[in-house]
Amino acid sequence: MSAMPFPRTRLSTHTAEPAARFVDLLAAEWIKARSLRSTYWVLALSAVVAIAININGVHSDLPYIDRPHPPLPGLPPFRYDPLFHGLGNIAAAVMALAAGGFGAITVFGEYATGMIRTTLAATPDRRAVMAAKVGLVAAITLVLGLVVSVTSFFATNAMLASRHVGLSIHDPGCLRAVTAYALVIPVCALVGLALGAVLRHATASIVAVVALLFVLPMLFGGERYRVLKEIGNHLPLAAQSRLALNPDSHTSLGAYPATITGSWIALAAWAAVSVAVAVTVVRRRDL
Repeated sequence: MSAMPFPRTRLSTHTAEPAARFVDLLAAEWIKARSLRSTYWVLALSAVVAIAININGVHSDLPYIDRPHPPLPGLPPFRYDPLFHGLGNIAAAVMALAAGGFGAITVFGEYATGMIRTTLAATPDRRAVMAAKVGLVAAITLVLGLVVSVTSFFATNAMLASRHVGLSIHDPGCLRAVTAYALVIPVCALVGLALGAVLRHATASIVAVVALLFVLPMLFGGERYRVLKEIGNHLPLAAQSRLALNPDSHTSLGAYPATITGSWIALAAWAAVSVAVAVTVVRRRDL
């Protein structure tokens, strides 16, 4: 009885490619971001402009510190607030707009050029791709926010030291204000990223960023209705403004003021919801 030969097995010469690591996805997103020179030029320029606005605002106030206006009837005496003027709302708005536009373009830019098909063909895991986008956008804008916030605080208070009204980072409310001033920038960038994922169109995304960050606060700024005022208090820039308020300031918070804890929660919620919306939309919608 002859032995039956074993069937020959053909060894495959092709090995499966390893799945892309998260660090590889981050590197790919970084290459995409820096390939558009206009993006980081706009971010860098907006940071310089924001710092210049804060410094110029304090420099313009120096004469009034020595010769304050006489107090008006029924109002407390004039007291200069270096924290409010050194971390101004106008500079924060400039950075928020730039960051929101940057976040939006990282998503709609790929859909507009069709590069998203190549990206998802190379890495089918859409959640990983969006996680890399979120990580890169948050990291870049957080660095910019820290640069603007720390530079503005120390530069303006160094100018005010000669007038004996400068603040230290250890003074009450200062560290909180500097932190919130830096964190609102990546929050706005993530809001822009979510809007870019939902709309996938350049003009619509930028208009939506402007509407959410700057038009909505006007609609919810009144004090007649408590619900509307509380909604306005928890919009990103309003929450940052509350956190940057000097505890020793005479600034009136008006009716239904926001709380410190509520403002921190608002910033965290805007970031978390924006990430969730962006990941969900990219996962479930077709290209």
